[in-house]
Amino acid sequence: MSVLFRNVQVFDADHPDGMAGPTDLLVRGDRIAAIGAALDVPRAVRVIDGRSQLLLPGLINAHFHSPVNHLKGALPSLPLEVFMLSESPALAELAPTPREAYLRTLLAAVEMLRAGVTGVQDDAFFLPHPTPEIIDAVLQAYADCGIRATVALDQPEVAELDKLPFLSDLLPDDMRAELARPPAFGRAALLEAYQYLISRWHGAEGGRLSAAVSVSAPQRVTPDYFHALDELSRRHGIPLYAHMLETKLQRVFGEERLGGRSLVRYCADLRLLSPRMNIIHAVWTDDDDLDLIAGSGAVVAHNPISNLRLGSGVMPFRRLRDRGIPIALGTDEAIADDAVNMWAVAKMAGLIHNLSDPDYERWPSAAEVLDALFRGGARAMLRQDDLGVLAAGRLADLAMIDLDTLPFTPLNDLRRQLVYCENGSSVTLTMVAGRVVYEAGRVTTVDEAGLRAEVRAIAQARGQVRQAAEAETARWLPYYRTMYRTAAARSVGLPRRLDTQEDTARC
Repeated sequence: MSVLFRNVQVFDADHPDGMAGPTDLLVRGDRIAAIGAALDVPRAVRVIDGRSQLLLPGLINAHFHSPVNHLKGALPSLPLEVFMLSESPALAELAPTPREAYLRTLLAAVEMLRAGVTGVQDDAFFLPHPTPEIIDAVLQAYADCGIRATVALDQPEVAELDKLPFLSDLLPDDMRAELARPPAFGRAALLEAYQYLISRWHGAEGGRLSAAVSVSAPQRVTPDYFHALDELSRRHGIPLYAHMLETKLQRVFGEERLGGRSLVRYCADLRLLSPRMNIIHAVWTDDDDLDLIAGSGAVVAHNPISNLRLGSGVMPFRRLRDRGIPIALGTDEAIADDAVNMWAVAKMAGLIHNLSDPDYERWPSAAEVLDALFRGGARAMLRQDDLGVLAAGRLADLAMIDLDTLPFTPLNDLRRQLVYCENGSSVTLTMVAGRVVYEAGRVTTVDEAGLRAEVRAIAQARGQVRQAAEAETARWLPYYRTMYRTAAARSVGLPRRLDTQEDTARC
């Protein structure tokens, strides 16, 4: 059935006011068929009154990890390396059932759909490793709820000791031996898992679901596996995800373990930077790194709330924009943001960088933040010709905002009020691929009350397992804390935190 939005305002990044209208927008099938005044009503059309409403491109969450959706608020603020130790200890008891994986994926998908998010890039990690049943559970959740999702398998391939500096010298012999063993689920098994993901799910649901590949981070895999994933990315035209220079410790890792090269330079030397790559975080990058990223055509997925929650630092936003590096926005995982709210991410992106430069004319504008939210997200998904803009021929992934709400009363500047005032509460409708999936205060594809009740019951039953996980974490914590503090004390010449007086010679 076709849908006609009548007398609606349409977001237009190039319009002086940020919107054009009132006008009509016709959706036929999964695409926008036409935009214009007084469009003819075709047969079998649903007409939606758009008076006082604004249609936007659907928001895109460019970086996310679904497997910890059920752990929001579970951890205090911790540096990433300590945080990861607490988040995913190596206990077989923590492995989810397919039903649990399905429910926890739905949990955040519902939160996103309610706020106008139509697309998500899920860099999903699995304990202890991905299986067809768990992959199916995650993708089936995305299929059932109606969101657009691109999913990768974020799994390390090398031993823990090979991913981190200093740790080997800190551990006693028996504990060092534990961390010196590479994962049993190695390169061949991981590539088989990708073969299953791609053959079973890539292009499913009329193209609404797709695959990506992920190295997790360059230091967490071998070059051979990295090249194999890059070849999959090239062959299928899909994104490649790589966390890079998220923390100062990762910068120090390059000095200690890569002959002084940064992780970006290391990837460039391997000839693995490409327009298909999503470089996630990019906080501790210097100008040489940014020149390499710009030359490669890669996109950076910026996660400002997660970076603050984990104390990672502030990404050099203006230095990226000056080089024309595409920027997308993401929440990161629910446990590192404690919400999956892209409006909050947009607002933080519009604020935190004001502390990075005394020249206020170089602070991010609302228009730049919205560009990252819409066009940047589409670019990260490699769907820049289909998403991120409302225009005839584009996919009908859109959100409708009520302008007769407090965030827009009075309406002074649409772009600024979208970035600084809106929190998702004004979203009245979400459409993905021409299908209305949120309307009148409810997600139309999911029993939300039943979902919440079942998730609460599972969490209560899992309480003792979480206690065992905390005990396992405590065994390693003193060594990881020392490793982190050793790296934190190292000067790397990049001012990325408010508490440092780093030499700025290289930044």
